[in-house]
Amino acid sequence: MTLFDMIGKTYDDTRQAGDRIVARLSQLLNLPLGSEIADIGAGTGNYSIALADAGFRVRAIEPPNGMRRQARQREEMEWLTGVAEHIPLTDASVDGVVSTLAVCHFANIQEAIAEMVRISCTKSIVIFTFDCDPGKLTWLYEYFPFLWEAFEHMPSTTQLVRMLRDAASCKTDVEAFPLPPDLKDNFAAASWRHPQRYLDEKYRANISSFRKAEPDALNQSIRKLAEDLASGAWYERYESVMHLLAFDAGYRFVFTSREEIPTMAFSGS
Repeated sequence: MTLFDMIGKTYDDTRQAGDRIVARLSQLLNLPLGSEIADIGAGTGNYSIALADAGFRVRAIEPPNGMRRQARQREEMEWLTGVAEHIPLTDASVDGVVSTLAVCHFANIQEAIAEMVRISCTKSIVIFTFDCDPGKLTWLYEYFPFLWEAFEHMPSTTQLVRMLRDAASCKTDVEAFPLPPDLKDNFAAASWRHPQRYLDEKYRANISSFRKAEPDALNQSIRKLAEDLASGAWYERYESVMHLLAFDAGYRFVFTSREEIPTMAFSGS
């Protein structure tokens, strides 16, 4: 059974689309409502559905796995089976492209980005992802270093920006997304102000980096967090976290602005 077959069974129990994330995806796409977009690595379709409800026509792309089998339908949605490196759409067939916390699972990120550019007639592309380095500065890293170590193969945000800029030949930007304390999409760092949630096996079950963890390392980390919460040690060290209204754990939007980059002119030999 694959990782996504396991996660797909209960994914929607804890992984609803985050309203703020959906709103920012819509804004950064900078396309009129009614535009057709592709959602690459759509999973069970939570963000595809939310974007369809926001007024876009969505083509959701996901491999044939447990996530896809749990997918739901909407009138303004079309499901297509495929992978990011070979998107089953023709050139310039959609207005824009989004990908939400999926890049870390792509077999070849550079090829996937080239495919996103190929299918978008406007080169409007928004990727919601994370940078490992900022996350290593948080309390979560003290207890769960494997949450980030599982994805150390990921390019940095700087590298991802460069990949997208070079592929799309247009200006590309990055924007931090500090996490609010009440996210509905409970991905790895989402419960930064609710440490007790990480003790719940059902809660952890829908987070891929916990699924990837070595059982012994995971059990040791959970035991340490449980002991520190029970003794009050966690609160002594991290009381300030409980008063924060937002938390930067490294989550970022990488997006094109559709301003073409001038071709560099060379002189001489």
